Amino acid sequence: MKKILSLITIFIVLIMVTSCTKDFLERQPLDQYGEPAVWNDLDLMETFVNNIYYEGIYHGHDGKIGMQTLCDEAMRVADRGARDVCRSVVSPSFKPIFRNQSQRKLRWDYLYSNVRATNLFLSQVEKHTYNDEALKNRLTGEVHFLRGYLYHILTIQYGGVPIIDRPYALDDDHLAVRNTYEESVQFVAAEFDRAAALLPMEHTGANTGRATKGAALAMKARALLYAASDLYNVSDWTNGYAHPELVGYTGGSRTARWQAAKDAAKAVMDLNIYSLHKGDPSPGDDISKNYEEIFLLQHTSEDIFVRQFTATYRDRWGGGYRPGLHFMPGGYHCHGSNNPTQNAVDDYQMNDGSRFDWNNTAHKEDPYLNREPRFYANILYDGVVWAPRPSDVVPLDPVGIIQTGFYENPDGTWRGGLDTRMSPIEDWNNTGSGYYQRKHIDNSYVFMYEDQDNPWRHMRYAEILLSYAEACNELGEDDEARTYINMIRKRAGMPEISSVGDQLREDIRHERRIELMFEDQRYWDIRRWMTAPEVIGAGARGIDIRYYHGQEKPVYTPMEIIEYYWNDRSYFMPISLDEMNRNERLIQNPLY
Repeated sequence: MKKILSLITIFIVLIMVTSCTKDFLERQPLDQYGEPAVWNDLDLMETFVNNIYYEGIYHGHDGKIGMQTLCDEAMRVADRGARDVCRSVVSPSFKPIFRNQSQRKLRWDYLYSNVRATNLFLSQVEKHTYNDEALKNRLTGEVHFLRGYLYHILTIQYGGVPIIDRPYALDDDHLAVRNTYEESVQFVAAEFDRAAALLPMEHTGANTGRATKGAALAMKARALLYAASDLYNVSDWTNGYAHPELVGYTGGSRTARWQAAKDAAKAVMDLNIYSLHKGDPSPGDDISKNYEEIFLLQHTSEDIFVRQFTATYRDRWGGGYRPGLHFMPGGYHCHGSNNPTQNAVDDYQMNDGSRFDWNNTAHKEDPYLNREPRFYANILYDGVVWAPRPSDVVPLDPVGIIQTGFYENPDGTWRGGLDTRMSPIEDWNNTGSGYYQRKHIDNSYVFMYEDQDNPWRHMRYAEILLSYAEACNELGEDDEARTYINMIRKRAGMPEISSVGDQLREDIRHERRIELMFEDQRYWDIRRWMTAPEVIGAGARGIDIRYYHGQEKPVYTPMEIIEYYWNDRSYFMPISLDEMNRNERLIQNPLY
C-alpha cells in the first residue's frame, strides 16, 4: 500500500511539474519580442531590418584587416591569414582569414544566415496590414536591396549559388543545389530592380545611410559590370571543370552583357542627383585636399551608399570606429596595420601624367616629389608632416613627421626612425613596407582614444563613371569612354588621356586602381579582369630608406618583402568542407 501511495504521489508531482514547465515555456521573455509582435509593428520591423544592415554588410574598416591586404594594395603587420589568400593556400578545410572579425561577414554561412533574415521579413510583410504604407514599402525595398547585396557577395566569391528566396520550415528539404552563375546574376539584378522601385531618391536625418533608389541602381551596375568581365566569360582556366555553368556564362551574347552594364551605370547617371565632389577644381585649389575630403566629410555630392558611424553604432560594437588606431604607426602608439605596398605606390603617376620609373635618375633620387595629387591624399611616406605626436613622443619629434627611414650612426651602426621596426617608441607594430595608409584617416583625432565618425563609402559616383567608361570601351565606344574617364582625371588634377582600344582599356583600369585604392575594389577587379596571376605573382614590395652618416639625402631601395604565389583556383573561394558535408548536392568550385 505504501508503495502504491508513493507511486501516486510521484505521478501527481510529475503532472504538476509538467504543467508548470509548460506554463513557464509558454511565457514571453521580458527582454525579447515574439514573432507576432514584430510582424505587427513597423517600428520593430525597422529594428529587424537595421540588424541585417549591421550584421550583413561588410565594410572596409570592419575590424583591423581590410581587403587591401588580400591583394597588392597593402600588407598586414600581424598577418592573421592574409598571406594565405595571396599564396593561394586557402582550401575547403583551411580558410583562416574568415575567422577574423572583419572577413567573417564574407563567409558562406554568415551570408546565408542574413539571407534567411531577409526571406523571413519578406515572407511576413505581405501577411499583415499596416497604417503606414510608405514605411512598409520603404522597408520592403531595403530588404530587397539587402538580399540583392548578400547574393551579389556570394556570387562574386563562389559563382552560382543556391538561390533560396523563402525561409525554410523544419519539414522542408534543406539540401539545395547550386543555381547557375547566369541565374544567380539575374536574381541579383532583379532584386535591385525591385528595391529601386520601392525606395526613395534620398534619405535625410536619422535615415541617412539607408539604401536609396540610387544605391539599388548603383549596386545593380556593379553586379552587371562584373558579370560582363573576363572571368565569367572565359572558362579555359578551369582545366576541364565539369560544371562551367556554375562559374560563368556558357552561352548568350557578351556584347549584350557589356551593354547591360553600360545601361545600368547610365541609369544612375540619369538620376541627376550625384556629381563628383569638386569635380571642376578652381585655379589654386588644393587638389589633394579636395580628394581627401571625399572620405572625411559627413556628406559629399558623390555619396551613393555609405555606412554611418553614429553613437548607436559605437555603443553596439563596443570598441568604436577607429581606423586611425588600427592603421597609424607605433610611433603614435597605434597598431600600424595595413601598410601600402611599393607596388601600389609605384603605380601613382607623376603630376604630368607620365609613369614613375625607378630607372629614371630623378625619380629614384626623390621618389615622392612631383607625384600626382591622389598620392599625397592616400599615402603616408617618409618625411611627410602628418599629425602631432603623443605627449611622451613629442620630445623626439615636435613637428609630427613620418619617419620610416634608418639613420647611420658615426660608428657605422643603424638606428630606426620612430615609425620603423627599430623604433625607440614601439617596434612591434610599425610598417613592414615603409608606408602607412592616409586615406580615410582624420588626423584631427587622437588616434589612440577617439572614435572617428566619418562614413565608409560603399558606393560613390566616381565608381559609376569608371564602370560606364569601362563598358563603353569594351563596346568600342572610345570617345564616350574618354569623356567620362577624363572627368575623373580633371578632378584629380591630371592631364586628359587620348588613348584608344587596348591602351584605353589599360588606362581605364589604371584610373580605377588609383581612384578606388583602399576602397575594397582591387581584390575583385584583378580577378574579374584575370590579371591576378601577374599582379599577385609579383609579390609584395616595400622600400628601404637609408640616411647615411654625413649625407643629407637618403638612398631609396625598393625590395621584395613577401613572396606570393598564384593558383587559378583562387579566382573563386572554395565552399567550406563543413558546408559540403552538410549538403551532398553541392558541387565544389574548380581546382579544389
